[in-house]
Amino acid sequence: MMVPDTVGVILAGGQGRRMGGVDKALVPLGGTTLIERAIARASVQVSDLIINANGDPKRFAHLKLPVVADPVAGFVGPIAGILAGLGWMRANRPKARWLASFSCDTPFFPIDMVERLVAKASSEKAKVAVAASGGQHHHIFAVWSADISATPEDVLVRDGFRKMETWIASFSNVHVSFDTDPFDPFTNVNTPEELARAEAYIVEQGAMG
Repeated sequence: MMVPDTVGVILAGGQGRRMGGVDKALVPLGGTTLIERAIARASVQVSDLIINANGDPKRFAHLKLPVVADPVAGFVGPIAGILAGLGWMRANRPKARWLASFSCDTPFFPIDMVERLVAKASSEKAKVAVAASGGQHHHIFAVWSADISATPEDVLVRDGFRKMETWIASFSNVHVSFDTDPFDPFTNVNTPEELARAEAYIVEQGAMG
């Protein structure tokens, strides 16, 4: 279900070191690419969708989505992508209430994730809601209140935050657990071996794109 007044950002700004330094977002999986699979799952959940990525944005031109780079150079981590998304939302969708964040390397994340996270955050008046499964929190898969006014300079330069869980702990936050049966939907693809397992799952189980 699409949640109104919600902007989604797909984080594709990593360096893909464990995949041999390739542009992981464009790695093929199941007849498409990792980022196209992420777009298919995220776009039905949000009213607007953007991509956070560094380097030449033209490589994503065929996707016809806005591309925003990290606001601080040096590949400082996913916090930079969240801040890029919040900045784009304030400038382009000032009436939006939530930013939902996704990672491009997690091809099976739930298509009801945003709905459930926003419902939980709203009911408990939290600034951030984080997805969880199998006893683990998946900090990139979260919703962030538009009321968060932090700037990249405040967070990344002055305060020096780098770990998502540490930054999230500075806000009122909640989590929502997702079922891991028959598989963990937050299984990600960081290595060639994990990519092969994801491909095998798609072939054997007919997993939705």
